[in-house]
Amino acid sequence: MSDTSAPHGIRPGIDGDLTAVTGRLRRITVQVHGAGDGVGSGVIWASDGLIVTNAHVAQDRRVGVVLPDGGSLEARLLAWDPERDLAALAIDAHGLPAADVGDSDSLRVGELVVAVGNPLGLAGAVTAGVIYAIGPRRSVGPSFIQADLRLAPGNSGGPLANAHGHVIGINARVAGGLALAVPSSLVARFLAPLQLRAAAAP
Repeated sequence: MSDTSAPHGIRPGIDGDLTAVTGRLRRITVQVHGAGDGVGSGVIWASDGLIVTNAHVAQDRRVGVVLPDGGSLEARLLAWDPERDLAALAIDAHGLPAADVGDSDSLRVGELVVAVGNPLGLAGAVTAGVIYAIGPRRSVGPSFIQADLRLAPGNSGGPLANAHGHVIGINARVAGGLALAVPSSLVARFLAPLQLRAAAAP
């Protein structure tokens, strides 16, 4: 029986072959350049140029974005929430590959996950692991997905996805040797006011 839940014909990589999944994730992961020399990551959330990243990655009203094909664009800061560590950016582009957003509320401990980002200047680097725990960590704030995988500077703002390639979180930081990601359910709540304003615009 074929798996109809996998996006765009991608089969889950339970057999250990995650190349199709990671290939699509790399196509929706961008580099985000702030005012300093640091480079973070971002996720193309919608094909019209909406990008989600971390608040600590995009701290200026205008930042530079490098697309997976190498194209560089200036992005506008649409929304910024340091408490959730989320930022929304807009670039003037259309028809972009966009994230297949998954349901973070259905995650289970032990589930296979994949992260993509730009650590230490390596564009589109991939790491994989499992869900370690879901819930708050007292030292860093509420509601993070905790995953046992390796992140490095530059991964912040990139996608955390399940084995089907559904983005279920935005990688944020490392604590206690674990990767922490903002759940996609919180991203949806963060973006809701923007979507309401867009729907109401003439």
